[in-house]
Amino acid sequence: MKKLLLFFILITSQIFYSQSDCVSAIPVCGNSGFSYNSQDDGNIAEELGGCLSTDERYTVWYTFTIATSGTLTFTIDPVVFADDYDFGVYGPNLTCTTLGNPIRCNYSGADGPTGLSLTSTDPNGGTFGQWSSFMDVIAGQTYYLVIDNFSQSSTGFSLNWGGTATLTSAFNNPALTPNPFIPPGTPSATPGAPNEILKCALPMQFDFTTLSAGIINGNPNFTVTYHDTENNAITGNSPITTALVNGTTIYYYRLKYTDPANPTNPINGCFQLGEFKFRQGNIVANNATLTECNNNGAGTGTFNLTTATVFGDPTATKKYYTSLANLNADTNAITNPTAYVSAPATIYVKVTSVEGCTDDSTITLTFHPVVVLTPATLESCYIATAISTGAFDLTSANVTSLTGITKRFFTTQANALAGTNEILNPTTYIATNSEVYVRVTNSNGCYAITKITLKVLPPVKSTVLKDKTICIEARTTLDAGPGFDGYEWSTGATTQTIQDVGLGQYWVKLQTGKCFTMQLVSVLPSQQPVIASLDITNNTITVSVTGGIAPYQYSLDGITWQESNVFTNLPRGENKIYVKDSFDCNPIVVQVTVPNLLNAITPNGDNVNDEVDYSALAYKKNLVFTVYNRYGNKIYESDKLRNYKWNGTSGGKKILTGTYWYTITWNESDASNTQTKYSGWILVKNRE
Repeated sequence: MKKLLLFFILITSQIFYSQSDCVSAIPVCGNSGFSYNSQDDGNIAEELGGCLSTDERYTVWYTFTIATSGTLTFTIDPVVFADDYDFGVYGPNLTCTTLGNPIRCNYSGADGPTGLSLTSTDPNGGTFGQWSSFMDVIAGQTYYLVIDNFSQSSTGFSLNWGGTATLTSAFNNPALTPNPFIPPGTPSATPGAPNEILKCALPMQFDFTTLSAGIINGNPNFTVTYHDTENNAITGNSPITTALVNGTTIYYYRLKYTDPANPTNPINGCFQLGEFKFRQGNIVANNATLTECNNNGAGTGTFNLTTATVFGDPTATKKYYTSLANLNADTNAITNPTAYVSAPATIYVKVTSVEGCTDDSTITLTFHPVVVLTPATLESCYIATAISTGAFDLTSANVTSLTGITKRFFTTQANALAGTNEILNPTTYIATNSEVYVRVTNSNGCYAITKITLKVLPPVKSTVLKDKTICIEARTTLDAGPGFDGYEWSTGATTQTIQDVGLGQYWVKLQTGKCFTMQLVSVLPSQQPVIASLDITNNTITVSVTGGIAPYQYSLDGITWQESNVFTNLPRGENKIYVKDSFDCNPIVVQVTVPNLLNAITPNGDNVNDEVDYSALAYKKNLVFTVYNRYGNKIYESDKLRNYKWNGTSGGKKILTGTYWYTITWNESDASNTQTKYSGWILVKNRE
């Protein structure tokens, strides 16, 4: 067993009788020894039995309960070697009225230490033997120990426990004492001397109960009493609460455990003692430093002055001033010490203890290192479906080289300062050209705010690349123009231009930096001109053209071209007319017939020149032969039903001799069904 020694030397001669009786035995807790210096034989004349059959001599009774089974020894060591102490052990699990003879007894008759020894084999120590044999004990057993001062001296003894067994205690059970007990005061400058409580004026009235909460330190079911002698502390007699204290008396506190759920618990009544004294002297306040954040370069920080460790006693009062002159005059004290806004400065503190002791100290206000930020710009390629927007990874903005930081992003500086309406998707933030703000916080909790400019890179198209119109049979070159970082055509080409392309739609991806713009371009067929009509007068043809792009050119052979649309001196019969527009594509061709000219008829029945006959043109589409008088009135029309002939009559009657105008109209059998009109005049001679 680990030896635990609590050595007390009592120097008072005050007599207490209770612990000299079995019924008021001192509980021994956790192998500690309390040497109560009895000066009497108690109130009850008890029969000790065994080797202790003589009368009691300044007896002290102890009781103890076994916590863990094993061997048990103890040593009673007189302060003065010449003192003769005897002892008896009773049990296990007896009462003071049923003790009987002791199971271990020693009446050595010799000076010096005595007790139980692992080497002795005689439970009674033999004839005047110094030691008795050890005990084999079992957890839960309770015993009584009486120590008899045969010498009846006043010098006392120490009691030390040994062996492998342990004794019950509330003080070594973490479940009962989760927190350490804290002795009052501070350690003395003299080693081994009691702790000292500093008071600025002695003697003084002092309330000892003000120390209890600090000593117990939150451990439940413990109580504290205070005493001015060690015997009183051991017995719990004559507790003091408020007393006139001085700087010489040693005071004792007695910590006692009581199980509220089990009044018979063997550890009830277990106690420990401590000692302290008072010392006169003024308090000493310490200088301190507080460091806060210079957030966002404001030049000031918010300091809680009350957290500065200028004095350890929480009951002391502190007042804070911006100058020593104000402190000395007690004027202009700082009224908001828990949230004092200031640049780096020195604050002066006056500390006053509850006893009225005072001291001054200073608090140095400093800043943590400033969070240094640099505004940044992020560029993003446009989103094809909404070209004024881009997707930005705000976390990639290079605003600082600091490590161990956190970043939060906001749409406005006001939100960044307040920490509200945070951007929750900073890695995929969709925005137009705009600005956002980043709040960067370091490991000290300090922050700064800076701006991130967001720039959407718009599509960059070629100003050179245009739709082209070409002849349907032609090929062309498409040029995207210089200045791009890359080209990718729908044809697979990666050059600035593509050659020998025909009609169709093409695309090219143009690279500018990291962005790509797809641009469509079409190669369109030119609109072919159309011969809308042909007017034939005698052997002259006038060509009317629509469509295509003027100016037009005209030809009869496709080789020789003219800008005029009139052809003269054409031969009768079939002719070809060629037309092309400014695109100079393959010309369109129409074949036209110049009818034979007939300028007079004599419808007299002699079968010579009796009629006009254009039935030879019957193969022409929509052929119509129409005759007009000189007033422009239609007097005759011949088509397929009249076989394209006229015999000089109108309405079945012969017309007057004279000159008449006529037209022949048809559509040529070409793709455009060219409308053709032949105009002429004819002399009709009717016999009167």
